[in-house]
Amino acid sequence: MTDSQSRPKPAKTKPKTGQRDPERTRALILEAATSEFAEKGIGGARVDAIAARAGTNKRMLYHYFGDKDQLYTAVLGNAYAGIRNAEKKLNLSGRTPEDGIRELALFTWHYFVDHPEFLSLLGTENLHRAEYLKQLSYIPEMHSHFITELAQVLKRGEADGVFHAGIDPLNVYLTMASMTCFYLNNHYTLSTIFGRDLMSDDNLDAWMQQIVSVTLASIRAR
Repeated sequence: MTDSQSRPKPAKTKPKTGQRDPERTRALILEAATSEFAEKGIGGARVDAIAARAGTNKRMLYHYFGDKDQLYTAVLGNAYAGIRNAEKKLNLSGRTPEDGIRELALFTWHYFVDHPEFLSLLGTENLHRAEYLKQLSYIPEMHSHFITELAQVLKRGEADGVFHAGIDPLNVYLTMASMTCFYLNNHYTLSTIFGRDLMSDDNLDAWMQQIVSVTLASIRAR
C-alpha cells in the first residue's frame, strides 16, 4: 500500500452560510430583520438578534446589507414592494368600476390584517419623519403606477355615471387605508374603552363592510 493510499483523505469543508445559497441567506436576513424591527423599532432592534433569527452571523449580515440602518431601509423597501406587488394581482382594470373599488378596499383591509408587521414599520418610519423612506428613490414611482390605475377605474366610473366627477384617487385610497390603520393600530385601547373585542371575527367583518360602504358612498354619483 502506498503512502497516498494509506493517508486519510481530508474532510470536506462545509460551505458557510451564505456561500451555498446567497439569495436564500439574504431572504432569511430580511425576514428576520422585518420581525425584529416590527417588534422593537430601529432603536431597539439588535443586529445580534437579527442574525440569530436568520440562523447566520453578523459578518454575513454586514456583507449583504452594510449596517443596521441600511438593513432597516432594505426592510422598509421590501415591505412597500410587497403590498404594491400584491395589489397588481387584483386586475382592477378588468372589473366594473364599483367592483374594482370594492376589491381594492377589501384587499387593503385584508393585507393590513394579515401583515401587522407592515403597520409596525409604518409607525416606526413616521416617528422618524420618513427619514429612511426618503432614501428609496423608487418608492414614489412605484406608488405613481398604483394611483394611475386607480384613477383609471374612477374615470371609467365617472363615464358610466356611477361615480361623480373630479374624484382624487389619492383621497379614495387614503379613505380605505386610514379607516383600516386607525382601527387596527388602536384596537387595544378602543376595545378597552368601549368594552368590545374589536378583533373578534364578527367585529372585523363588520368593520370591513363599513370600509367598503363608506368608500363607495363617498364617490357615488348623487
